[in-house]
Amino acid sequence: MSTDYYELLGVTKEASEGEIKKAFYKKARELHPDVNKAPDAEDRFKELNEAYDVLSDSNKRAQYDRYGKVSGAGGMGGGYQYVDLSDLFGGGFGGMGDLFSTFFGGAAQGRAAVRKEGRDMGVGLRLTLAEVATGTTKEIVYDRLAPCESCSGSGLGEGGSFVDCDNCHGRGRIVTIQHTFLGDMQTQSTCPNCGGTGKTISEPCSDCEGQGRMPDRQKVTIDVPHGIRDGQQLRLHGYGEAGMHGATAGDLIVTVRIEADKKFQREGDNLHTRIEISITQASLGATIAIDGILPKEKVEVNIPAGCQNDQMIRVRNFGLKVFRKESRGDLFVHVTVVIPRKLSKREQELLEELASEFGDSVGGKKRVVDRVRDALS
Repeated sequence: MSTDYYELLGVTKEASEGEIKKAFYKKARELHPDVNKAPDAEDRFKELNEAYDVLSDSNKRAQYDRYGKVSGAGGMGGGYQYVDLSDLFGGGFGGMGDLFSTFFGGAAQGRAAVRKEGRDMGVGLRLTLAEVATGTTKEIVYDRLAPCESCSGSGLGEGGSFVDCDNCHGRGRIVTIQHTFLGDMQTQSTCPNCGGTGKTISEPCSDCEGQGRMPDRQKVTIDVPHGIRDGQQLRLHGYGEAGMHGATAGDLIVTVRIEADKKFQREGDNLHTRIEISITQASLGATIAIDGILPKEKVEVNIPAGCQNDQMIRVRNFGLKVFRKESRGDLFVHVTVVIPRKLSKREQELLEELASEFGDSVGGKKRVVDRVRDALS
């Protein structure tokens, strides 16, 4: 097949977003491996997915139009930021291909009763600790069954209406009688024509086959409050799978994952960090300014005289903001006392004088004056 994305979808370079989406739906329903048994159907469907992934995104499309390729374009779900799709429709989810499988399988054709309400969907959202400190706004891109634009989610085509199912006469169930040597046995099963609803559509929408929903690539902006914890979930009502024929949609459940920070470690609402100080600062005490977790924030750390290596100093109210509150945790500063590896002649003399004051034996050699003093004593 040609690698020209416009040619793959069968549209011109001037095609609108809606025309691209409609062309993709049409081609996808022809090529999806669930309905197309040709040996190359799966490969052709993956190529189609890649074309739609690029041309449905304005930034990627502009890059493709200019350079003829898009960095990071890799087909199903390629190039998404921050999103890790999982646990969708009760199982794993790998992209638009699985979504079409769900769509085709969701039609009222099987023996199981059709679920009209939309299911919840789950996505993962990766954040930095700095974003957690301030709160942030993120755009999430994901695939879902969305209300069909052609029929506004009703499933009705032009002149269509809901009528009693001819197969079950509106009951939603089929009664079967088996004649056995023990007598007649009666069983009931879900009507395969209406999926247990008791209703069918006289003129279903040609785009969604009467479901009232279609696979679509969705963008949603989410406000993440400051102080959120790793693993915490945010629920967006109505942004999950759309219901059939306008039934209630499911929710989008966003699970937050926080990346490790190079400078700060989190412990609840408190933060831990490490700084290096000199032996003179440790001995005499000092006030050191360091960067805080918030933008342009400076924190003054008071080093007490006689500070020991690995000592921990607590600075109150410079940790993370508490979730949905303005109060803050504390910052715990762990001190590393750095011993100089090289000394100037003057620095060595000063330290030797200090050692003499403390009565410390240093360097493996004694000065001449010290040896004379020892001999006299």
